[in-house]
Amino acid sequence: MNMQTQGERVTICAMGLADHYLTEGERVVHSFHPHWKRLIVPFLALIIVVAVSSAAIYFIPSDYSYSGYARIAVAVVAVGLLVWWSFIPYLQWKTTSYTLTSHRFAISTGIFNKSDDDIPLAKVNSVSSDQRFLERILGCGTLRVESASDKGEIDYKDIPKIQLVRQELFKLVEDASDGNIDGK
Repeated sequence: MNMQTQGERVTICAMGLADHYLTEGERVVHSFHPHWKRLIVPFLALIIVVAVSSAAIYFIPSDYSYSGYARIAVAVVAVGLLVWWSFIPYLQWKTTSYTLTSHRFAISTGIFNKSDDDIPLAKVNSVSSDQRFLERILGCGTLRVESASDKGEIDYKDIPKIQLVRQELFKLVEDASDGNIDGK
């Protein structure tokens, strides 16, 4: 995970809202993808599909009259499984971004169709986090944001550096409630 410090700005990875989407005086505080643990199962699927399909292609007898068609069928099924079990989950991870600014918490998801959610910090009632044992070891968890909106309490799973994000979000919410939205 790439973490850069630029004055008061801390960026977990280079991404997030483009400058032209920010309002006047708004600054990006954190911008990140979900935790990399979401990629473990797709990576294991990649290894298993490649190993099984390679073995299947290797063990198809050459003297079998339809061996060429059988190898092509195995390859087509393998590519389909790789796309479904590995490539699409990777794209979902890559196209999901969380951006915490001095004014809002922005969530963007979607591969072909894009969905953006913004929670104004002034509407946030409470911020909490939940971590299972393995998540504590990995440094990720679920961020629970309760807002004064129709959605009420929203859970965001697999947030990396959960304690840092929760702490900064809480600080920004407190600043917004005090009318100090620049955090200075």
